[in-house]
Amino acid sequence: MRFIKNIELRKHFLLLALPLFFINFTADAQIIDQQGPADKATYLAEITTILKKKWPENRAINICCHGHSVPAGYANELIVDTFNAYPHLLHKGLKEQFPFAVINVIVTSIGGENAAHGAPRFEKDVLSHNPDIITIDYAINDQRTGIELVDKSWTSMIEKALAKNIKVILLTPTPTIFANLDDPDGSLNKRAQLIMELAGQYNIGLVDSLQEFKDFLDNGGKLQDIMSSTHHPNRKGHEIVTAQLLSWFQN
Repeated sequence: MRFIKNIELRKHFLLLALPLFFINFTADAQIIDQQGPADKATYLAEITTILKKKWPENRAINICCHGHSVPAGYANELIVDTFNAYPHLLHKGLKEQFPFAVINVIVTSIGGENAAHGAPRFEKDVLSHNPDIITIDYAINDQRTGIELVDKSWTSMIEKALAKNIKVILLTPTPTIFANLDDPDGSLNKRAQLIMELAGQYNIGLVDSLQEFKDFLDNGGKLQDIMSSTHHPNRKGHEIVTAQLLSWFQN
């Protein structure tokens, strides 16, 4: 744009520009207000349509569960209790709901790993399976990592998945025995808050496991009844997570 020398012309230009500024600002504000996690009723609609189909119209649906020791199935004494962990329970629940479907639930989780280590292997170990859905669950181990690196690592995985039109469901952490769940500034709650913000920012799926466990405790439940060790839920704890995951598959 050419420089406006005349002061009166500049005043006139500013008066014309101001309404456009406020219109754009309002539009941006409306977009921000509309952000939030995906809608359960529609987010996986295309996938559930496929899950309902019978042979030969159907195809395999691949679900990758990425994360740390909880989705990997670790229990007490380093036992890996695969068939009582939520990836297997999700698989079982989906087969009960969609008996004609071909479903592969692939666990790409590694015990002891955090998101900063899970993100670099995301393409090789997760995207290579051509998943239709990816769940991400790293928050417990992310407590030992700075929040900026945690944000960067989760964002990297989310964006790589969305670039390939893969549906993503983020999970807030299951609790640990020693965590102060009532402290909003506690490391577990801080990681959960970040995960909820990312789900809203990218309009993707969210399972708020931590809130479900808090509700269980508020309703008179005891933490030791749903934990197999200090950091790992037992089958009852995994069932709480599974129920929330299954709620995304609207039949």
